[in-house]
Amino acid sequence: MCLCQDKNCTLCYYLVMQKIEEIQKRLREAIQCSNISQKELAQRLGINPSTVSKYMRLDKYPSLDTFANICDILDVSADEILGLK
Repeated sequence: MCLCQDKNCTLCYYLVMQKIEEIQKRLREAIQCSNISQKELAQRLGINPSTVSKYMRLDKYPSLDTFANICDILDVSADEILGLK
């Protein structure tokens, strides 16, 4: 739902998409800064390595349970990735 209650508000859509892109960038940075390869991360998550590659290219965002597992594996706070800290 739109922040201003208008279902067709392009400004609110833009703001939400900007926030999602920021989250994706912080997630990508956390993966890059870890000592874990994309392949190893995929194995530990039980997903295809190409999916992790899509996270890195910002083409896809993980489901909430996968996101929580990534944070756990990387030992990074979800609040940090979500921009709440």
